[in-house]
Amino acid sequence: MKHLSKLCLFSVLVTIYPFANTYSQQDGIVLPQSDIHYREVKSYVEEVPDDGYIHASEKAHKAFRDIKFSIRIHWGVYSMWNMEASWNLLTLPYDKRMEYNDLYKTFNPTEFDAQEWMDFFKRSGIQAFAFTAKHHDGFSMFHTKTRVKQRMNYLDLEHVIEPCDLAYSIEETPFKRDIVKELCDAAHKNGIKIDLYFSHPDWYDADFRPYNYHPLSTPDMAEHPNDYYNAHGGNNRKTILTPDRTPEETARLIARHREQLHELLTNYGKIDMICFDQWMGRDIWTELKKTVKLARQWQPDVMLRARGIGNYGDYYQPEQFVPGGKENTNMPWMSIALLGKQFSFDPNGDNYKGAPWIIHNLIDCVAKGGSFMVCVGPDQTGKFHPTAMQQIEETGKWLKINGEGIYETRAREVWKENDIYFTRTKDHRKVFAFTEKWPGTEILIPSVNPKKGSQIYLFGYKKPLKWSQTSEGVKVIIPEELQVPENRPCEHAWGFKIIIK
Repeated sequence: MKHLSKLCLFSVLVTIYPFANTYSQQDGIVLPQSDIHYREVKSYVEEVPDDGYIHASEKAHKAFRDIKFSIRIHWGVYSMWNMEASWNLLTLPYDKRMEYNDLYKTFNPTEFDAQEWMDFFKRSGIQAFAFTAKHHDGFSMFHTKTRVKQRMNYLDLEHVIEPCDLAYSIEETPFKRDIVKELCDAAHKNGIKIDLYFSHPDWYDADFRPYNYHPLSTPDMAEHPNDYYNAHGGNNRKTILTPDRTPEETARLIARHREQLHELLTNYGKIDMICFDQWMGRDIWTELKKTVKLARQWQPDVMLRARGIGNYGDYYQPEQFVPGGKENTNMPWMSIALLGKQFSFDPNGDNYKGAPWIIHNLIDCVAKGGSFMVCVGPDQTGKFHPTAMQQIEETGKWLKINGEGIYETRAREVWKENDIYFTRTKDHRKVFAFTEKWPGTEILIPSVNPKKGSQIYLFGYKKPLKWSQTSEGVKVIIPEELQVPENRPCEHAWGFKIIIK
């Protein structure tokens, strides 16, 4: 995991005004200038949203900040080949691409059980899950009434775009069941928040060419590459040149993208977050913006990830790194990182990084005012790797002991000092201090001034600890019985509760 302290070099000065009933640009809901996805669209996505644009409410933003531990699940037909989500599709030989595009005909995850997933999440202390309703390969894991009207035939490059008429979704598989619906229904029953991942680009639907690594390129893309996909590496991919998109094709892609988002926000009850990914292009930004505004009408309090929509989004997501310090805007964030070596199912149990790694990133993110989302995918049958489950559930056991210092907390002005991480309660009355090294017989917790006569506790140990105030902080004495590892309440990191008001 990288800790990119360089992120702070790109900080921007943001004036934060008191929160009103609605959120807007003036409340500091802006992306850091360093955010990679923002940099890709800032040349055409206006920095200041249109007059009258309203973000999700203050209540929704606070609820998002209360989420501290969540899970991202990449699952689709690519799991049949243990591929890295959709990305390997772009490097396959043409005959294998054709085979990939037919995988849906045999996709039958008979072991999938939405309630089993929820039970696993609850054992693990997970508050929310993100699920790939549709990844870049275009396959929908939900029932959709939209239709793909043309696709690629890689075996006939002279006529590579061929007509078709199908949903390209789970309903056309032997499994048939609406996986998104079953997950949403189970989540609502179990009090777990829902984040539906939705890819802007679509590599199956030829109407979406040439956006964001689409297998089909166009003459217009060659002239204006940065209007369609990111410049770093995009020109190196192998694509097939096809005619520029017609106005009819453009209208179809806008309508299908919009209608699928409408289905996700109207067919499955309350959706807490929509996890947009990637972006499309300058030429249809006006229409995409209309779609975002419609999404606000369909579910006003849904939190939108900012990818592809700039400051019209409500939150952003550092990927595969944790920011080096507290972030420099008031836009809430959650960091996402792989537990194994790929977003989708990793069959090698040795690749999973372990509970201590999860706990470290969780503490690090929460201390900085964000949250942590661990990423792991199930196999083609719908089952998670047992090693991944064991490590995530071990994190849940740690949270049962230390969760008071993690859940619903906020960042303290001093978030870390002398390798001690801090969080606090919303009312500033309690401070929580975490150390990842067993302190021995005493620990000096700096920059903390407890309330006179207050009691300091080690999470999981019922007796109050002896302490004294020094000029450098508060010195806490660790009981002799806890010097025996077997007597300690947990084994990875230890948290202290301090009443300061």
